[in-house]
Amino acid sequence: MFNGQSILITGGTGSFGRKYTETILKRYKPKRLIIFSRDELKQYEMQQEFNAPCMRYFLGDVRDANRLKQAMNGVDYVIHAAALKQVPAAEYNPMECIKTNVNGAENVIKAAIDNNVHKVIALSTDKAANPINLYGASKLASDKLFVAANNMAGEARTRFSVVRYGNVVGSRGSVVPFFKKLALKDDIAIPITHEKMTRFWITLQQGVDFVLKNFERMHGGEIFVPKIPSVRILDLAKAYAPNKTIDIIGIRPGEKLHEIMCPADDSHLTLEFDDFYLLKPTIKFFSGATNYQETKLGEKGSPVDMGEEYHSGNNPHFLSVEEILEFDKLASL
Repeated sequence: MFNGQSILITGGTGSFGRKYTETILKRYKPKRLIIFSRDELKQYEMQQEFNAPCMRYFLGDVRDANRLKQAMNGVDYVIHAAALKQVPAAEYNPMECIKTNVNGAENVIKAAIDNNVHKVIALSTDKAANPINLYGASKLASDKLFVAANNMAGEARTRFSVVRYGNVVGSRGSVVPFFKKLALKDDIAIPITHEKMTRFWITLQQGVDFVLKNFERMHGGEIFVPKIPSVRILDLAKAYAPNKTIDIIGIRPGEKLHEIMCPADDSHLTLEFDDFYLLKPTIKFFSGATNYQETKLGEKGSPVDMGEEYHSGNNPHFLSVEEILEFDKLASL
């Protein structure tokens, strides 16, 4: 569906943007693939690797509505990946977090509608479900904006959906490179926040593939959640630093023991499909009723039980230490 189309990725020089670019260039022949980001050094470095004739590199910030509107001229598909993602940084710099994650989301929506973009998918996070930190709260606000944007679009063709998933193996800021680095140092214990802590686990390629598929299956207004495995933080330490002692340091401000992707409070909105969940919008749209129990690809889902919650601690699929290392190999491909 992307052959001959123009695609724009906000935050395109990040981990997701680079893998998405690699995948699009391998599988499709787009008319234009636009990397929109504010970091000129990362753009320069990315150009050394991805320099196909269809590639375009636009300097710009999602906080700048006029620049976004200009950049989306003639664009068919948008992936909104730009965000401030570090939990402690967001707590210390709340206004900056809101300017990018909330105001930036509004700017993306308005620019997409003004340019008659066909489809927009915004990347979210498990931290947006029942948030306890500002980063999660800002992404929840962003999710709500993108869902409601389908009403803002009215009779225009632009449709918006959200993809929510968990921790990405080896991405910038993740615990994996941190553990690997400590494993090489002598006389340094591995700091663990809590021995019962769990997290969802996904590779970049799996995240990219999920987003690509959702462009095909989306009606507009859905939040898509993949069924992915969980890991125990102690097993991560055993996998990457097997000979190190463990130092339990306590849960940090803004952290959860388990991460949630489909909250119990949203169970009346949650549909289960073979390999993903779908959260229906809480509001009705101008365009009328939509049957979210069947995707555009004909996949059929069914409601979950009232009160059911999908979180990393009750996940039926946990990775063993050996499987964690296999995931690590997959993440490097």
